[in-house]
Amino acid sequence: MIETLLACFPFEILGFHADNGSGYINKTVAELLEKLRVEFTKSRPRHSNDNGLAETKNGAIVRKHLGYSHIPQCFASEVNAFCREFLNPYVNFHRPCFFAESVTDAKGKTRKRYRLQDMMTPYEKLKSLPAAGVFLKPGMTFGKLDQTAAAMSDNEAAERLNETRKKLFQSINRRSRHAAYNPGPCPLGDSFRLKPELELTGLPTRRAPSYNLPLTEP
Repeated sequence: MIETLLACFPFEILGFHADNGSGYINKTVAELLEKLRVEFTKSRPRHSNDNGLAETKNGAIVRKHLGYSHIPQCFASEVNAFCREFLNPYVNFHRPCFFAESVTDAKGKTRKRYRLQDMMTPYEKLKSLPAAGVFLKPGMTFGKLDQTAAAMSDNEAAERLNETRKKLFQSINRRSRHAAYNPGPCPLGDSFRLKPELELTGLPTRRAPSYNLPLTEP
């Protein structure tokens, strides 16, 4: 999974910062990052502010678009595909965000300002950096990335994201409700139906989880 994520970036990755979870602190990840010559750093235990950027993204992007409900692990591949094909392109190419500007006053105190004129998409921010082209991966150009950004409008990308997410959560909710009445392996098919005999006999069942759709993009 980490190798797939790193491959999605259009520029070379020089550093990888993670918490102390076993999903990151293991031999497999260490060997992968060593092969890619990526510096590996980790946060201090019990210091959540070390991962402030990741925690902010969890709230502003992950929780907003995927909600707070638990999603069973067997649906991870579908959620990952949704993020890769729909959420990531929208966030990086079509969703403007503020970028802070540091201003130091006469007393030497530095403040962060978020000006409206500095609002841009992450891709536009990347292009605005001095000599940004030298950081792109071999074979990747801003011309190719411009084509991806211009493939659809911002509103079209938001509508595409919302529609696909709605279908994804409806599918997960439907299959999870089926699994609640039919204990066993996690259902991966998309055409499950609640068995009538379970509805009529009054057999004890597990409570079916409900996945509420997160906020939609304008």
